[in-house]
Amino acid sequence: MQVFKFGGASVKNPDAVRNVASVIRHYGEKHLVVVISAMGKITNALEELTQNYMEMNHEKVMEKFHEIKDFHLEIAQKLFEDPKHPVFFHIEQIFFHLLRYIQEPPSRSYNYEYDRIVSSGEIVSTYIVSHYLNYVGVANQWYDARKLIVTDSNFRDASVDWILTPQLANKALSPYMAGSNNNKPGIVITQGFIGSTNQGFTTTLGREGSDYSAAILAYALKAKEVVIWKDVPGLLNADPKIHNDACLLPNISYQEAIELSYYGATVIHPKTIKPLLSRNIPLRVKSFTDPALPGSIINNISENDNKVPSFIWKSNQMLVSIFPKDFSFIAEKNLSRIFSDFAKHSIKVNLMQNSAISFSVCFDYDRINTPALLADLQKNFNIKYNKDLKLVTIRHYESANADKMFENYTIFLEQKSRVTLQMVLKPIEKV
Repeated sequence: MQVFKFGGASVKNPDAVRNVASVIRHYGEKHLVVVISAMGKITNALEELTQNYMEMNHEKVMEKFHEIKDFHLEIAQKLFEDPKHPVFFHIEQIFFHLLRYIQEPPSRSYNYEYDRIVSSGEIVSTYIVSHYLNYVGVANQWYDARKLIVTDSNFRDASVDWILTPQLANKALSPYMAGSNNNKPGIVITQGFIGSTNQGFTTTLGREGSDYSAAILAYALKAKEVVIWKDVPGLLNADPKIHNDACLLPNISYQEAIELSYYGATVIHPKTIKPLLSRNIPLRVKSFTDPALPGSIINNISENDNKVPSFIWKSNQMLVSIFPKDFSFIAEKNLSRIFSDFAKHSIKVNLMQNSAISFSVCFDYDRINTPALLADLQKNFNIKYNKDLKLVTIRHYESANADKMFENYTIFLEQKSRVTLQMVLKPIEKV
């Protein structure tokens, strides 16, 4: 059996949903688990709703709520001719429960409320796609991923229970994957990004975590392969919006994929590779706009890893330099305290560098967690910081080319190994 994953861009409008149905019909095997994200930019919209909800701005909450609901109803109305089709009941039910929830004041942490609210995007998206597939003759079973993937209670970035999850997923989905004559469809539609604690609280697996969901289920079900369907022809060595000469990587190893995803390559979620590697499950990246193209494959073959350099850009970076207040050395005790503060606020370090009396850290700016982190750091250290920076990582770099490429940037921090070059930088402002 296979696991397919479709992201938000692949289901962003009615034509996109129709295309997904065509891809599943023509390229899916008889037994297939399909993991689907929220539609289009709905996760962003639900994040805005959550922020307004936490700020108790009822007017903005309701404005965003109706915008999101109307978006889904409009897509469904263009896919289903019958206004009494069951899909409309499911959409109304989802938004009825969401409305009841957001009409009450927040009672828990931002991260808890985030998971409770933002997960609605995946639920409604998969109901629409599942109903549409049945509507056009592709029999399938909708399944709630919260009954398949068990996590801890680290809301917004939950860790998977690798003992319970395979047990639950196999028990729930094996009847659909077994190939027996049990009158069950061989295709299951479920959500990316979300899971649940043992106590039944909804969790999420980290932003853009639907790839990870696909890998979790592939591991649990011992799938033959995972196919991630994207709006690009496969894995590229750079973002074509930034690099005009971006080229396809037909084959890279699991190890190289782990490196690229760790440094921020957006085609693959950082946690996706490990469960696939442990079962030697290949990962294909293919284009949903041109599904006949071969795409890229990630497996245990490494001979092509260093043939071309790969460029990874991350925006919205903050660089913080930390100094002991007593001008002492940055030693183990200070480092332990610094990392404890980062862990407390769930902020992941992208790059770090130390000198005798300072420690510099680059990370993604978060409007909720970063101010709290800085406040805690300032209790024990002096700090300086720069915002709105970019982090570029080049795998298999050539020094001469890199120097020329970034001559119009101010470089705040640079770090090199034999294989990888990283720089925190900002374009030089033209006068």
